[in-house]
Amino acid sequence: MKYLFVHQNMPGQYKHICQRLADDASNTVVFITKREGLELPNVKKVLYKPNREPAESTHRYIRDAERGILHAQEVARKALALKAQGFVPDIIIGHPGWGETLYLKDVYPDTPLLGFFEFYYHAVGADVGFDPESPVTLDTHCRIRTKNIIQFMGLELADAGMSPTYWQFQQYPPEFQYKISVIHDGVDTKVCTPNPDASIEIKNTDGAVTTLRQGEEIITFVVRNLEPYRGFPQFMRAAEVILKRRPKARIIIVGGDEISYGRALPNGQTYRKQMLEQVELDLSRVFFLGRVPYSTYLSVIQVSGVHVYLTYPFVLSWSMLESMSAECLVVASATQPVTEVIEDGVNGLLVDFFDFQAVADRVDEVLDHKDRMAAIRKKARSTILQTYDLEDCLAAQFKLIDSLITGKRPLAGTTPGKPAYRLPQAAPAKQAPAKKAPAKAATKKAEKAGTGKKKAARKKPAKTRA
Repeated sequence: MKYLFVHQNMPGQYKHICQRLADDASNTVVFITKREGLELPNVKKVLYKPNREPAESTHRYIRDAERGILHAQEVARKALALKAQGFVPDIIIGHPGWGETLYLKDVYPDTPLLGFFEFYYHAVGADVGFDPESPVTLDTHCRIRTKNIIQFMGLELADAGMSPTYWQFQQYPPEFQYKISVIHDGVDTKVCTPNPDASIEIKNTDGAVTTLRQGEEIITFVVRNLEPYRGFPQFMRAAEVILKRRPKARIIIVGGDEISYGRALPNGQTYRKQMLEQVELDLSRVFFLGRVPYSTYLSVIQVSGVHVYLTYPFVLSWSMLESMSAECLVVASATQPVTEVIEDGVNGLLVDFFDFQAVADRVDEVLDHKDRMAAIRKKARSTILQTYDLEDCLAAQFKLIDSLITGKRPLAGTTPGKPAYRLPQAAPAKQAPAKKAPAKAATKKAEKAGTGKKKAARKKPAKTRA
């Protein structure tokens, strides 16, 4: 089989499925991406780069749409070149969020397109307006409605889609939800495992090396970037309280200083610098690791005594699920889609996103517990094994892909998030219209007209036959 993947930050959500398909020598796997410096075994990477950024004169509401179109054009050109070389995929699998998939059906009209539907924006009820310090205005509503242009086009275009959580699936327009299957990309529970002997060596700013081990009072916080959407300001305020209360506590923070979601600070300022100016921390016990290799990240969650995960109502991070798989005690915000996974006191602990004091209190609650809430930690891993295990998620993805390749399409009106797939029904053959019987009124009129006319009427067909 021939597979075409599309994601600007290769491999993105396709880390596991792409490699699994590429490991099969009978498959040809091509990946169109913007990401440089990464190669995947047995995967042909095709790089693209938009010709320009959106024009300054473009209305600010539609700059994202223009950016998406610029991405789509370049991806389509790369696909056209592949087609000229004889590459016609059996299926296209891509993330529509940056516009990359918009014109692929114009290049390959007969190839099914499977989209990854991660998040559909709303001005009410999700991330926008969640922080009371960021008021929502009419301008906000208009901007957010327009922001969905690329998402909506991708949704209309795709033959089918996947969404990683039920709450994220629910954000999409109801009339298109029948297309989307709720299937997580999967957690490798064989890699993300508890390790009672885990340790990590961290170099301090003065060059000295500190070794942290499982069982110590270690609090971890892991995000892609240190920013408000992932609760970094609230965590830093909680860290101040934790360190003052607990002289043996140490904190590991993983994440970069860029912006993944939300607004950047002016003049190139970072949220890390901003928060360090607002709180008092014993920096000899706080370790900012920046972005780290996966192996280092894995060691971080395996030495964790308490893992704090905070988020706006937004897309769910892999790190929360992987931490649960490693039997971390997760203290998380009581926001969607976190509450779809964590039940307070059962497989984790929930707090109000904005209540940094509650975060500190729950950290104390865990570290003061006789066995660090072992039953909850084990239940956390059990949750991942039952619902998000990689092999089960891959099996569901492969089943969906096979359905699309064999011509089946999602059927409207089936279980939300679990659509049934059927072959499209053939259009019924057109039949010749039936000969109309004479109207009763016409017959009665002929009878009243007299016998002669009736005979003439009867003789007329004979004359026609002659």
